[in-house]
Amino acid sequence: MKRLFVTGTDTEIGKTVVASGLVSAAVTAGYRVAGLKPVAAGCETVNGSLVNDDARQLMRAGNVDLDYATVNPIALEPPIAPHIAAHQAGVSISARVLKTHYDRNLPDDLDLALFEGAGGWFVPLNDYETFQDFALGLKLDVVLVVGMKLGCINHAMLTVRAIRACGLDLIGWIANFPQATMDVVEENLDTLMRHIDAPLLGVVPHMDTPNCELVAKHLNIKAIMS
Repeated sequence: MKRLFVTGTDTEIGKTVVASGLVSAAVTAGYRVAGLKPVAAGCETVNGSLVNDDARQLMRAGNVDLDYATVNPIALEPPIAPHIAAHQAGVSISARVLKTHYDRNLPDDLDLALFEGAGGWFVPLNDYETFQDFALGLKLDVVLVVGMKLGCINHAMLTVRAIRACGLDLIGWIANFPQATMDVVEENLDTLMRHIDAPLLGVVPHMDTPNCELVAKHLNIKAIMS
């Protein structure tokens, strides 16, 4: 089983859309794939349980039947930083407990388990751990989604340095355009390609109504699954 962690340069940069696109592309290529959301804030109550739109989007893109609690074990209502939402709800988040959850509950016959983080690389899980600790615990390969907007070069370079420093493999990055327009697009892409020592796995244009199938067409899933 290949295990992949999708992180982003910031929040609200289209990370879930890209992660769902990767899941969809892998399904189309004939793999058994599960999209997973370990921690989600900004949930709503449906039939008495908290559920998250991002987690449901990942579930719809995959082709493995998992219950919601397996996909998203930590569901929090306020749309705020997860560790703060967890504190308000009296919930404890632990990288070790999350690792144990997925080790016990994921089917052995998966070809790809794709985990989507929340926000950026160093978003806290608790007072001592961040999403980096979760990725380290499961020894996940990493794909970085770069939100193409003003400031993305600095955010991308800092995130790449952090991923490299902790010893995980950054297997590639994806340029996603969350905004309809951006100045000097080609110059920004060129700068990122020169400074990120990892393959560019796709350039996803801005879409007014994005869906995973459309996004998948812009992604190089063969490079990830090879």
